[in-house]
Amino acid sequence: MKYFCLLLFIASSSTLYAEGMDWGLLTGRSHRLVADTDTIIRKKSVSVGVSYGSDALFFGRTGPIKYPFLTGDVIYNSKSGLFVYSSVLKVLGYAPVDEVDVGGGYFYKFSKAFSGAASYTRFIFNKNANVIKSASSNDINLKNSYDWHILKTSVVFDYLFGKSNDFFTTISNSKYFESSWSIFDDQDYLSFNPSFNMILGTQNFVQRYEVDHRYQHVLPPSIIEHIDPAAARRNRRFNMLNYSFKVPVAYNRPHYTLEASWRYSIPVNVEGTLENRRESFFNFTFYYLFY
Repeated sequence: MKYFCLLLFIASSSTLYAEGMDWGLLTGRSHRLVADTDTIIRKKSVSVGVSYGSDALFFGRTGPIKYPFLTGDVIYNSKSGLFVYSSVLKVLGYAPVDEVDVGGGYFYKFSKAFSGAASYTRFIFNKNANVIKSASSNDINLKNSYDWHILKTSVVFDYLFGKSNDFFTTISNSKYFESSWSIFDDQDYLSFNPSFNMILGTQNFVQRYEVDHRYQHVLPPSIIEHIDPAAARRNRRFNMLNYSFKVPVAYNRPHYTLEASWRYSIPVNVEGTLENRRESFFNFTFYYLFY
């Protein structure tokens, strides 16, 4: 199998995902978008990337309006498995910088089939940031993956804390494959990694987001006047939050990858005034690897 990125677990999935963290150049799970077609290798390296997303998705939830965005990511990977990373997010049409993330962690591998990573991320938001993720400021993430050959199964645990506290479990089943033929020369190839994903968790962040931002958005008075106080209690329940299908297609060369992906998201057990519905998301990612 051909190599071009040292580490991924996404959040990023999420996620950014992490969609989800779909974790920038790390997780492939939500909140910021990254290539899902990477292969893990153990080398000292630096990866830099830029992504475009059609809407900000955070653990299966979106805001009341669409927030298309750009992100820039950088990650340093050591041979020992330690890594540090940072990301900058800009929602198009809003503040110059809406969010800066910094974090680090450790990648481990128990066998050829079983690997994982543990990490911590700090989210720093512009005071006027409107993305739904802004209700949280810290994330502790643990991801384990097992390759059954027929499918690869990943289970990701997240604990988010700050203005709201939430627990999430993301389960993904994916199948990676790549072309046996080249496009322009013998140094390039296409790769695919379709996946089916489920997110379970609490959603206290939804209630916190409503408290922080409801008056900045145009909501019908009938909704504001009839907000159910019991919704805050229901948000504490550990429920199924989202199902999604993701189909990424990537063009790869030894040092860089260009990927386009489509995700179809099916939110369930939606609480509060967000009124999330089924939605398609389109993401484009480019990253370059130095090693």
